[in-house]
Amino acid sequence: MSGRSTLTRSMHDVGLAAWFGGSLMGVVGLNGGAAKAKDPSERLRISTIGWGRWTPVQLAAIAVHGVGGIGLIRANTGRLAVQGEARSNTAVKTVLTVAAGAASVVAGLAGGVIGRHAEEGSSGVTEPSGGQSDELATAQRVEKVAQWAIPLLTGVLLVLGAQQGEQQRPAAGRLQSAGRRVTGVLRR
Repeated sequence: MSGRSTLTRSMHDVGLAAWFGGSLMGVVGLNGGAAKAKDPSERLRISTIGWGRWTPVQLAAIAVHGVGGIGLIRANTGRLAVQGEARSNTAVKTVLTVAAGAASVVAGLAGGVIGRHAEEGSSGVTEPSGGQSDELATAQRVEKVAQWAIPLLTGVLLVLGAQQGEQQRPAAGRLQSAGRRVTGVLRR
């Protein structure tokens, strides 16, 4: 990278952090809390309302992450042309980003079906309890997998982003730092 890309990198990282964190909180906190409602029909209604409120924020987070990611690829074209490890990391991140986006769409569609069937009630948001329509039970099973796939995939993206940051550290800088540490110990 020839210059600083603080805004672009921040968009990439903050968008991904919101996507990961919000999705994980929704699966654990929102769905877990809604499952404790006394009325089975309230469980689905509360969860649907919460996810509906989160959806615009999640879409914005995904867009911000995507714009930042494209910006970083553009800023790093020279590095990507000569560093195979960075190029491979970027390719894997691109595939996982698309997969996480697809999981988000699938979760949103399944959530819409769950919302339309909220009056049927359930033992949990993503756990069919029997007595529901097949459409609701199928949507709940799909939702359970898709909602967990999002934080899993975005978590891996966070790790790969950290790895790319490490790849940008010059080897000479690491050697100089190690040399200073050794010299400092020897002087004591």
